[in-house]
Amino acid sequence: MSLTRHTYEGLTWIDLVRPTREEASQIIETYGVHPVVAEELLENTRKPRIDLYDNHIFLILHFPALRHTHNVDTLQEIDFIIGKKFLITTRYDEIDAIHKFAQVFETNTIVHHEPIGNHAGYLFYFLIKKLYRSLEHELESIESELDEIELRIFEGKERDMVHQLSLRGRDITDFKKALGYHFEVLESLEIAGKTFFGPEFSFHLSRIIGEYKRVNHQLDGEQTYFTELRETNNSLLSTKQNEIMKTLTIIAFIVFPMTLVGTLFGMNTEATPVIGGQYDFWIVIGIMLAFSFCTFLIFKFRRWL
Repeated sequence: MSLTRHTYEGLTWIDLVRPTREEASQIIETYGVHPVVAEELLENTRKPRIDLYDNHIFLILHFPALRHTHNVDTLQEIDFIIGKKFLITTRYDEIDAIHKFAQVFETNTIVHHEPIGNHAGYLFYFLIKKLYRSLEHELESIESELDEIELRIFEGKERDMVHQLSLRGRDITDFKKALGYHFEVLESLEIAGKTFFGPEFSFHLSRIIGEYKRVNHQLDGEQTYFTELRETNNSLLSTKQNEIMKTLTIIAFIVFPMTLVGTLFGMNTEATPVIGGQYDFWIVIGIMLAFSFCTFLIFKFRRWL
């Protein structure tokens, strides 16, 4: 549990981590937050949503954290309460992007010495931009792992990469699942934001959707890359297995005549030719080798080898 307060030119950002009921009550009294919203802050909500109230916008989004999570859960929820002069974020895990944003916020500028703006909508804009940039780093980490898998695939380690590809496929699926609801929520935010902050803020609302689309486009690229790697690995693995089966089949057919000859001459009969004569053992061995050599020539002639 922790509460951090940041202020800048009349704007306030409050960051809550696993808030208590007392803290939620304090938020209601200080900022006029709707009691239903305050109740939502006390526990995780698996479904994203957005609600517009008289003095604030309430927004829930979930962000995938595959490599930079401090918890066992790879889905990090952030609740946003966006007022005219205040922004309240609630989270239930340590999120690196928010921590870095707080450090930047303390310098009184956001990016490249851009001023924050005259209402908390701009705070939300710069924060959500930072969060989507952190997702790009997550995807770059996945891409780096896929590059390593590609190298090992062509080093002849196709079988070892089956498990690794399955893990990366799960990561991409979880990532896509987490971002699946963002677009609908952000579209609703664009409408609500224009109503709440005025049409002059519409450009920044569109930029937020643009940040999401850029991450989603990168995710689609990683998914395509993964699919091609998996198909390539499966093809190489299948080819190698076919070659092994082909070799074993050829060996079996070459050995078959030798086995047949050995069985024939091993029969317990009184008139078995060759058997009992001088050099009978070597004659039988020669017949076996001759039959095997003929089989080998047939395979070679038909280009089965």
